[in-house]
Amino acid sequence: MVPGTCFVTILSQLRTSTFQLAMLYMVVFATSVFILLAFIYWRTAGFMMEQTDQTIEAEIVGLAEQYRSRGINGLMNVIQERGARDPDGESLYLFTTEDYLKLAGNLSKWPSEADDGSSWIDFTLDEEMGWEGEPRRARARLFEVQGGLQLLVGRDVSELSRLKGMIETAMNWGLGISLGLALVGGFFMSRSTTRRIEVVNQTAYRIMHGDLSQRVPTRGTNDDFDQLADNLNQMLDRIEYLMEGIRHVSDSIAHDLRTPLTRLRSQLENTLINVSDPEAQEQVGRAVAEADQLLGTFNALLRIARLETGGKTVDNQPVDLATLVTDAVELYEALAEEKEQALDLSAPDPVTIKGDRDLLFQVISNLIDNAIKYTDEGGRIRVGVKRDNGHAVVEVADSGGGVPDHEKDKIFERFYRVGKSRSQPGNGLGLSLVSAVVDMHEGRIDLRDADPEAERPGLCVAIRFPAEPEPADRLPNEEGSPARLEQQA
Repeated sequence: MVPGTCFVTILSQLRTSTFQLAMLYMVVFATSVFILLAFIYWRTAGFMMEQTDQTIEAEIVGLAEQYRSRGINGLMNVIQERGARDPDGESLYLFTTEDYLKLAGNLSKWPSEADDGSSWIDFTLDEEMGWEGEPRRARARLFEVQGGLQLLVGRDVSELSRLKGMIETAMNWGLGISLGLALVGGFFMSRSTTRRIEVVNQTAYRIMHGDLSQRVPTRGTNDDFDQLADNLNQMLDRIEYLMEGIRHVSDSIAHDLRTPLTRLRSQLENTLINVSDPEAQEQVGRAVAEADQLLGTFNALLRIARLETGGKTVDNQPVDLATLVTDAVELYEALAEEKEQALDLSAPDPVTIKGDRDLLFQVISNLIDNAIKYTDEGGRIRVGVKRDNGHAVVEVADSGGGVPDHEKDKIFERFYRVGKSRSQPGNGLGLSLVSAVVDMHEGRIDLRDADPEAERPGLCVAIRFPAEPEPADRLPNEEGSPARLEQQA
């Protein structure tokens, strides 16, 4: 897999709701693990500290008995003996005068941490304290002996500090490993779930594009996804049955009505030929026009129905939109000249897409026809084709009255017409056909005001299609201009 594609896949996976839910559970799990490890650490470290304090208290009790039985000199002798029996300095003693001058013990200096007045202190054993070797941590109890003499009894707690550090490191590693495993597990769990959801999305996408025969596949495990797929498939069966019935009824009505309408029009034309009275001819002519409009409406409805239900597939052939737009503009130039409108064309370079040429020509023709119809005499219509970020863009902009913002989403509905345009000829199906064809070609329609600052803002319809790659002979050369291949004789 290409590294860029792999990165995009992972990034899209991280954005899924399944992965986010897994991350939520990971946070809850990590918080629980942290609280549990913190409790274990607190209880373990607290227990070891209590053991150390109890050992110091036992030392103090023994020294107090020696002091009561043997006095100051006896206490000093006991301290010296105990210090001599403990060359590693696990037990710490310092007996000083009121001015902290050493009388006995294996420490040479009263710790500065004792200045805060607390009876229990934590300090560092270093060279200033008379300690040889690397600095170590210690804990001691201070109290005053008769006559202002000061006594310190403590223990070396460096092993305890190292053990606490090991526990803290183990906690950090344990928490990190738990988070890592939860992250990896959440990713693979969400990936598995996302794959099954993607199958449903792909099926729904194909159904939305007219293939009502598609169904959501099942694995036969009868799990939640299989049950959901079965329910969706039953719903789709019902929808397909109803749509098929509606399509059959619509086609039957359209065909059954179109035949008598065609006969009626033929009879009216014959009558128009045989009638000599001018007034009667005018009335029959209006009847023929009404029949033509009805026939056009039925034909448009049938065509839109076939497009939206997949009755017609796209003939995916290369189509040059620039040439197609040029032909459509030439076709409507005469109509624009009748209304003294300026019809401008901008199609400097070929822009190729895959599609059905006839349907695309119908789309462009409908847009230009609408622009001419709803633009006042003397107005301006701009038609252009360009390439933009891998898309082919066709724009038709006019200087007419425009479409209000609240109606722009509705103009593609069948028979919908903007209020002020209801007096214009038409049946409200032209833009519905445009929307159906654009959907077939996987395009997108954007509507905006052509000139928002003007009193009559007009309307700009921009259609974006996926474009074919630009030919190599039109890629920019070193000077930035198109390098065309030269024909060799």
